[in-house]
Amino acid sequence: MPLPLLAACSGPLSTLDPAGPAAAAVATLWWIMFWGSAALFVLVGALYALAWFRPAALARVSVGQWLVGGGLVMPSIVLVGLVGAAFVLGERLIPRPLEDPPLRVYAQAYQWDWRFGYDDDEATTSELHIPVGQPVDVVVTTEDVIHSFWVPRLAGKIDAIPGHENVLRIEADRPGAYRGVCAEFCGNGHTTMRFTLIAHAPEDYAAALAEARAEASR
Repeated sequence: MPLPLLAACSGPLSTLDPAGPAAAAVATLWWIMFWGSAALFVLVGALYALAWFRPAALARVSVGQWLVGGGLVMPSIVLVGLVGAAFVLGERLIPRPLEDPPLRVYAQAYQWDWRFGYDDDEATTSELHIPVGQPVDVVVTTEDVIHSFWVPRLAGKIDAIPGHENVLRIEADRPGAYRGVCAEFCGNGHTTMRFTLIAHAPEDYAAALAEARAEASR
């Protein structure tokens, strides 16, 4: 694949460089849509070239056949395939009950920053800390206008609604720092409303969280 096409396939905010199962489902759906649209582009281009250079070959196809084949059959196949893929992959993004309740963390948005809390701890941190390899439910809310919580490499996005809690299940496959943003225009400071999610190895998580809590309480 040419290098220009790969320029946006990686980076801290790339959905095409997933580091968690939910983000992998989003990336898979994107690639299905990309290659499907590429195949349709090639097909239409081939028909256009055929009509330009070999018009007699297409003249044998009746208007009714074009309408049925190009207007009914092909769109039906494409739409059924895309909708089916979206349903199957979209199911993976829904937080479902687990045998062992997942860790819950809290993300509160405000103009124009984020605060993060953990279980019954009222102290907040400026960075969100989670353990690697474990599903985490992020309870998202806001104290003013509508915002949107999004860590592109780990999961989809979810709105932060005043007076309401939305839950996004997130999981990291490997330790690291992941960039997050507000994905809903929320005022003059929207472009600076970014945060960092840090995923720790399970054995290091407790110590890292304790350190973050201590810094937040100072």
